[in-house]
Amino acid sequence: MSKYITTPIYYVNGEAHIGHAYTTFIADTMARYEKLKGEDTYFLTGTDEHGQKIEESAQKSGKPTQEFADEISAGFKNLWDEFEINYDKFIRTTDEDHKKGVQKAFEAMHNKGDIYKDFYEGHYCVSCETFFTEMQLVDGEFCPDCGRGTNIIKEESYFFRLSKYEDALLKHYSDNPDFIMPRSRANEVINFVKGGLRDLSVTRTSFTWGVGMPESIKDDKHVMYVWLDALLNYITALGYGTTEENMRYWPASVQFVGKDILRFHAIYWPAFLMSLDLPLPKHIGAHGWWTRDGEKMSKSKGNVVSPREVANAYGVENLRYFMLREVPFGQDGDFSQRAFIDRINSELSNDLGNLLNRIIGMSGKYSDFEIDSKDVLKYHKRELDAMNLVLDSLDSYMENLQTHRYLEELWKLFSIANKSIEEHAPWVKMKENKKNEALATVALVANILAKASIMLFPVMPKTTNTIADALNFKIDNASYRELVIEKKLLKLFNIKVVPPLFPRVEEPLMAEAPLAQPNIDSAKESQDSLKEQDNLIEIGQFFETSLKVGVVVEAKEVPKSKKLLKLQVDLGEDKPRQVVAGIREFYTPESLINTQVCVVANLKPAKLMGMISEGMLLAAKDEDGLCLVRPEKPKKAGTPIG
Repeated sequence: MSKYITTPIYYVNGEAHIGHAYTTFIADTMARYEKLKGEDTYFLTGTDEHGQKIEESAQKSGKPTQEFADEISAGFKNLWDEFEINYDKFIRTTDEDHKKGVQKAFEAMHNKGDIYKDFYEGHYCVSCETFFTEMQLVDGEFCPDCGRGTNIIKEESYFFRLSKYEDALLKHYSDNPDFIMPRSRANEVINFVKGGLRDLSVTRTSFTWGVGMPESIKDDKHVMYVWLDALLNYITALGYGTTEENMRYWPASVQFVGKDILRFHAIYWPAFLMSLDLPLPKHIGAHGWWTRDGEKMSKSKGNVVSPREVANAYGVENLRYFMLREVPFGQDGDFSQRAFIDRINSELSNDLGNLLNRIIGMSGKYSDFEIDSKDVLKYHKRELDAMNLVLDSLDSYMENLQTHRYLEELWKLFSIANKSIEEHAPWVKMKENKKNEALATVALVANILAKASIMLFPVMPKTTNTIADALNFKIDNASYRELVIEKKLLKLFNIKVVPPLFPRVEEPLMAEAPLAQPNIDSAKESQDSLKEQDNLIEIGQFFETSLKVGVVVEAKEVPKSKKLLKLQVDLGEDKPRQVVAGIREFYTPESLINTQVCVVANLKPAKLMGMISEGMLLAAKDEDGLCLVRPEKPKKAGTPIG
């Protein structure tokens, strides 16, 4: 079975940031995982280089548009090459084959009657390359996605009959509940479609930097709208409209996108494919955004995280591990140097690196570095069974894009190995003249490390190849099948001595983000005015917060706590969220059952008294006490609050 995995193509209006790196890391990991399993896998990434925003950015830089696009695109490609991203193709929308494929698709849609010419007048956001209805605008003027001002534009345009596919899209979402992953993201898309789809303007005459019309259309003053052009890259990269050489990989297995472009990929893209009579991708995986030390990243704040800077300081594989382990897929993540260092020291250095050191040390002392698995099953069946139970569970986490749970579960293998050393104490067995038992324990731990390294390979390929070389085997599909699937053990070998894999990090290796500076317009402003200015946020920052109506379906007191209640809150998702709230002094559990609350739904999960809390309730508190903020009238669970 073939597999096709894609990142979005990155817009060339700036350098790669930590969010781009995260998307690319997770896609690269998934592709490596499928290839490890022996699947015929194709991995695509690249750059999106057309549109008015690029044309304007090039003009500001004083460079020809193509030269500007070449430089930024090369920056992305060079970075991924430095990071050893194992892509099969790096596509650019300025590639000639891509343009031909887009023109072929436009022609096919036009011939089918799905594209027609008319006039468009609407509010256009240059930054998002998107038109919005007046109802969608904030205060009748501002873009609901980025908060910037929009312009009213009237021009001749070709339209795609998006409205024609409204029912087909809703049916597809219903028939394929995992089409959008995680499932919690699906509701916003479904509600948007249910609100009614308008036909989509897919060409422009106000700028020239884009793919021209097919010769058969005979209308040279139009260029294609950037989203039609960009989305089609996923099939033109496989040869659609030209060679067709790799179209066997379509449909895509999973297409990774940031949550800000989910609507384009989950609505426009499948509608285009339906028009072209092509199958839809199996999954659209939408991930969250990254902050730094809890703050939104911005150039003005000077806190943007450069992935190259982090990799130069800490190593690219450490960065890969941290980002894929730190955050549940779909939720927002936070880059904190302290959290990064803690994971390097505790999980990579102590749990993994130290385990290899212990095997090398014990085998060198007890058996002249020779390791033989012949007695492992005799003395360690219990540990082998526990190990295999973990190994058998891993695939489901990767299939569901939950790399953090995959790594969390994988790390149980290192716990089994380290616990086995302490429990069976080979040094004691050697003193008791039980050499066979001692060497069996060393071999057990070597086998656990080998199998764990195979499964860690998609996340940390260079590190695990170093471990495999020390253990005298090669990580590939053959070793995956033999050691993981068939559950065989390592053959007799001599272990190699290697330097420590993860030296401890004692202090930050990068400068911390600068502290936010007060926004001072005049030296004569009062302190009160300064304080108020400091607390101002942009409209885009507000829209980053997801507020939803929830229904409390279960409430319990938290033992040993006078303030906390543990709630199960229905937010219209697959299962209720657990929310731990400090409201016990003001509400009894019984009074909350089946009542509605307002929930901050996109907070990073926190741990309170050992319990995970997956959201926060809105409440108001003054000298008279605390009360929960509730809808004036009952609303459906999961209803967005804006």
